[in-house]
Amino acid sequence: MVIEYNGTVLRNEVAIKKQRTYKSQNRGVFMFRIDSERVVDASQTGGLARYINHSCTPNCVAEVVTFERGYKIIITSNRRIEKGEELCFDYQFDCVDSQHKIACHCGTADCRKRIN
Repeated sequence: MVIEYNGTVLRNEVAIKKQRTYKSQNRGVFMFRIDSERVVDASQTGGLARYINHSCTPNCVAEVVTFERGYKIIITSNRRIEKGEELCFDYQFDCVDSQHKIACHCGTADCRKRIN
């Protein structure tokens, strides 16, 4: 385990409204989807894991773990991480139509050129 991605667990409808609000306020949006109904909002109350970047060839993996009292998102390493190496994981965003694609700039040899 490297770090926990923490924040406030929201229903999908609330997360969509908050995302719009954050964007209208020109704030950063840091949300992690647990499933089709729940999202962890780390935009205001999250820890350092919210700053981990995407990579098409990541050195970490994000796992959703279910507990009796809720959910935890655990970031684990999938290989040895060298001192000073940036942590990264594949965001695994849903594929969308071509006009809403997000460019990827991870720079790895296996870069897919888009995050979604």
